[in-house]
Amino acid sequence: MDTTVGNEDSIYVGIDVGTSKVCVLVGHPDAAERMRVIGVGIVPSLGMRKGGVTNLESLARAIEAAKDKAERTSGYEITSALVSLSGPQISSLNSQGMVGVTGQTIDYGDVVRAIESARSITLPHNKHIVHVIPRGFVVDGQEGIKSAIGMHGYRLEVETHIVTAGATSLQNLEMCVDAAGIEVDGWVLGSLASAETVLTDTEREMGVVVCDIGGGTCDLAIFIESSVFHTAVTPVGGDHLTNDIVQGLHLPQESAELVKQKHGHARLEDIDPQQAFAVRPFGHDRPLYFSQADLVSIIEPRIEEIFILVRQEIKRAACDGLLPAGLVLTGGTSLLPGIREIASNVLQLPVRLGQAEDFRGLVDKLQTPAYSASIGLLQWARMLEQHDALDHRSYSTVAWPKLGFRKAVEFLNRLLPG
Repeated sequence: MDTTVGNEDSIYVGIDVGTSKVCVLVGHPDAAERMRVIGVGIVPSLGMRKGGVTNLESLARAIEAAKDKAERTSGYEITSALVSLSGPQISSLNSQGMVGVTGQTIDYGDVVRAIESARSITLPHNKHIVHVIPRGFVVDGQEGIKSAIGMHGYRLEVETHIVTAGATSLQNLEMCVDAAGIEVDGWVLGSLASAETVLTDTEREMGVVVCDIGGGTCDLAIFIESSVFHTAVTPVGGDHLTNDIVQGLHLPQESAELVKQKHGHARLEDIDPQQAFAVRPFGHDRPLYFSQADLVSIIEPRIEEIFILVRQEIKRAACDGLLPAGLVLTGGTSLLPGIREIASNVLQLPVRLGQAEDFRGLVDKLQTPAYSASIGLLQWARMLEQHDALDHRSYSTVAWPKLGFRKAVEFLNRLLPG
C-alpha cells in the first residue's frame, strides 16, 4: 500500500467529522483537472453532539473505521488530512490590516505581510484562529481591488474575514484524529467546504447564503461580491427533528430516524391527511398506526425555527437586501421534502438545493447534498496544498506557496474569486 505524500503525488485526503457520520475521502485531479474520488470511507459518527466531541474514544474508533475503508478502496495509506469543523464554538469577525509597500510594485510578500497585520487581533486565550481569508484590497486609497499583486503603490490595505474556534474543541478533535493515526494538515469550516462545491461564480458575485444543515448544526456562509462576508454555526440540525419525533410519538431513537427518512415532510399542506404508517412505540408489543399529519405537525415547526434562526443571522450580519441569489441549501437534512418551500417562505428569498457535481470516480454514494462538505474538503486540499511549489510558510491553516508571479495571482484569486 502506498503512502499519501500530499503535494508530490497530488493525492488529497479530507475527513468530514459530523454529528451523524464520519466521511473520509481520498482524491486526485484527473487529466481534465476535475477531482476524481478514489477512496471512500463512511461510518456512523459516535461521540459527537452539535459539532462538538463528547466521547474521545468512540469518535476515534469511528474515524479509524472510516479511514480503514478509504484506505482499502483507494490503495493508499492515509497519514494526514484536512478536517472539517463545525459547532457553536465557531465564531467570526472581519479585520483590516495595512502595510507599506517595500518596492514600487506590490508583490506576494507585501500581500502576506498585510494579511498578517490583519491577523494581529486580540483574542481570548481559549480561541484559536482557523481561517484568515482576504476579502478585498485597497491600494493608496483605491478600493474594490480583488488582487493587488503586480499593482504599483506605496500603501496596501486588506480586509479579511477571520474564523475562530474554541481551542479546547480543536484539541479534543485533533486528539481523536491523531488516535486514528492521522495527522491534521489543517481545519476547514464546514460551510466554506460546502460552498466550494455548490456555489456558482455568479451566485458568489451577486450575493448568496450557503446553508449546510447536518445532523447537529446548521452551518452558514454569506458571500457578497465574490467574497466571504460572514460565517456562523447554529446548533440546530436534523437530529433535533428526530428528537422531536421521539418525544412526540414516543418512539425509540432508531425508529424515529427511520420514520423521519421514510415519511417525513416539512409542509403539512402538501401531504395526504389520510396517509398513515405503522411503527411500534415504547410500551407496546405490536406496531400502531400514526397519521403522517401528526408526524409533519411535529417536523414543520422545527424546520421553521431553523430558518428563523438563519434569518436572524442574516440580519445580524447586516446582509438584508444584499442577497439576490438567495440561499443554497445543502447537507443531509436539505433532502427533507418541502424544506425548500419553508425556507423560501420564511426568508423571502429564492432557494435551491446544492450538491457537488463536477467530480469523477466513486460518485454513486456521494452525489447528494449530504456529502457537499466532504467533496469540498478535497477541493480545499487542492487549493491550499499547491502541488510542486511549497515552502511550508504558514499562517492559520494556509500553507503559502513560494510561487512565481502568475501562480501567486492565481492562488490568491482562488481564495478570493473575482
